[in-house]
Amino acid sequence: MKSRPATLADLPTLVDFNARLALETEHKVLDRDALTRGCRAVLEDPARGFYTVAERDGAVVGQCLVTFEWSDWRAGWLWWIGSVYVPAAARRSGVWSALHRDLLERARAQGDVIGIRLYVERENRVARATYERLGMTDAGYDILELLPLPPSA
Repeated sequence: MKSRPATLADLPTLVDFNARLALETEHKVLDRDALTRGCRAVLEDPARGFYTVAERDGAVVGQCLVTFEWSDWRAGWLWWIGSVYVPAAARRSGVWSALHRDLLERARAQGDVIGIRLYVERENRVARATYERLGMTDAGYDILELLPLPPSA
């Protein structure tokens, strides 16, 4: 198994995996056009983030998205992991461990990345246990949102 940066050739897989992720974890059916535009925007503009995929025998068996947050308190970048998906047939076979290891190596090589964060659904105990086994801990924050933005008054 190897990890590599995703390319535009991976766009159909990224869209499919993200749609499956939303349905499996949040029971949401995503708008495929918006999802395709969103994935393409990341692939075409590195300032938005990047996708990494894991391959086994030439087939993509996992993905994750990384976006960036500048920490003024720590004077460094936090990488936010999102859109983690491994198809059911490939789970528990080291796919996420390989992606995680690759992200850590890339973050260290960057030189100004001070940490990695992600959010996980409260009810997704299996994923949470997997992340904790790799050394991730509860950051002590809850996430609040205003989504979508309300119209201006």
